Amino acid sequence: MRSPEEKIWKGAVILTIAAFVTKLLSAFYRVPYQNIVGDVGFYIYQQVYPIYGIVMSLALYGYPIVISKLVAERVADRDQQGVASVLLASLLFLCLFGLLLFSVLYIGAQQVAIWMGDAELAPLVRLLSFSFLLFPFIALLRGYFQGKNNMLPTAVSQVGEQLVRVITIILLSYLFIKGGRTVYDAGAAAVFGSLAGGLTALLLLTAYWLRRANRGKIYITWKSGEAKRIISYLLIEGFIICVTNMVLTLTQLVDSFSVLPLLVESGKESFEQAKIWKGIYDRGQPLIQLGTVVATSFSLALVPLISGAKKREDGQFIREKTDLSLRIATVIGLGASLGLICLIRPVNVMLFENDLGSLSLAILVASIFFTTLALTLSALLQGMGQEWTAVAGVCIAVAGKAVCNWLLIPSFGTAGAAAATTLSYAAMSCFLYVMLRRKLHVRFPKKTYWYPVIKAAAMMVAVLQLYTLLAETLGSGRLFAAGEAVAGVLLGGVTYIIIILKGNVFSQQELTFFPFGDKLCLLWKTGDR
Repeated sequence: MRSPEEKIWKGAVILTIAAFVTKLLSAFYRVPYQNIVGDVGFYIYQQVYPIYGIVMSLALYGYPIVISKLVAERVADRDQQGVASVLLASLLFLCLFGLLLFSVLYIGAQQVAIWMGDAELAPLVRLLSFSFLLFPFIALLRGYFQGKNNMLPTAVSQVGEQLVRVITIILLSYLFIKGGRTVYDAGAAAVFGSLAGGLTALLLLTAYWLRRANRGKIYITWKSGEAKRIISYLLIEGFIICVTNMVLTLTQLVDSFSVLPLLVESGKESFEQAKIWKGIYDRGQPLIQLGTVVATSFSLALVPLISGAKKREDGQFIREKTDLSLRIATVIGLGASLGLICLIRPVNVMLFENDLGSLSLAILVASIFFTTLALTLSALLQGMGQEWTAVAGVCIAVAGKAVCNWLLIPSFGTAGAAAATTLSYAAMSCFLYVMLRRKLHVRFPKKTYWYPVIKAAAMMVAVLQLYTLLAETLGSGRLFAAGEAVAGVLLGGVTYIIIILKGNVFSQQELTFFPFGDKLCLLWKTGDR
């Protein structure tokens, strides 16, 4: 018989693995999709994708977490009627909310498309609006199972949704393009894939619901006062959690409404040429997702750990986990961003057929370091009960992105948009860093850690610069670029990891938390700090 703590920890691990798998799928499918539909087709999909990202946040992170808390409290009190009341009030609120969002987006699809700078996007926006009708039921069922400490339905539905979505998008897009349909038709097929994924998640969750152990009838007594408290809690807490998990999506949404119009209004690009450059700029999104996938998955596991330590008033545990979390974020973020910057040209050719926009992409992937830090700091603050501070960080990033786009794109084009992204995440991470230090007096990583990290980064950059200069003299073409990129990742990664380990950035005990940590301890014995 497992203790409640073991169940919670096991559930967190299951959800973290599921999140890691789905984020990998979400990043990888964009590469073959871009290869099928081209840069204009990729631009079309990326223009409307942030709307789907909002639906995902609502149905996966925001409301399921809030509902699970309400359900768990009543389960602990053995109040089955209370659980039913929570589900009923939540369903009412979510259905009204989903219907409102659907109506606004469906009716206003033409206006939204015009604001995005391309009226032909209206059918895609209208089709995507139907996903807001599915999310209430998906969020409710996930919240119910999570409140019962049963994370498997959420994990299975999450992975199943992404698998069906990715397969449908790639298959339909290929068939549409091969059949002579337009790239806008292929974009609509991709949107349909997202709807198919959502329906798959709902069917899987419904199957788990029908199989649940306790299926007895419960007579619900509607109490308006309690219902108002539940709905108020959903409104406030759901908003907080959704917003803190939507920073990457919201900054992309800013790009959807500003990059194309600003490129056209600046007079430097025609409408058709601007669509191509927006599609080339959007190549950076899967690179950012891949670069931050470890940090985002890791941050999901941080919240319950830090929250539990706060309830136990275990300050030592909080300090240790904060210190370790920031070291991991720094090492992963700095290594990923600098490594990709050095290898951006062969990576661009390997994944997207040519090296167009490599400068913009290099500037864009520099944001991986700041994004990784910002997501980790946000998770730490949420775990410590400082949710509104995390929301403020997101607002700073989104507002900063909008302002910097307006200032930089007219003069620098997509390179300006990329710089705006990096600057906005840098502002967010700096703000959250200062707030964590000022409000909570949390001890940050020792200065002695920074020297080996900077040394490792500098050595990796030097090795990769020499490597790419040599590789450019030996050959060209997409196949050669693929070999150059893969070998470069291995060379840079090994160089970086060896110096990090030799520099005692992590203790032997801490290394065991990493994949293959035991083997790393055997290869390089670290000294005591």
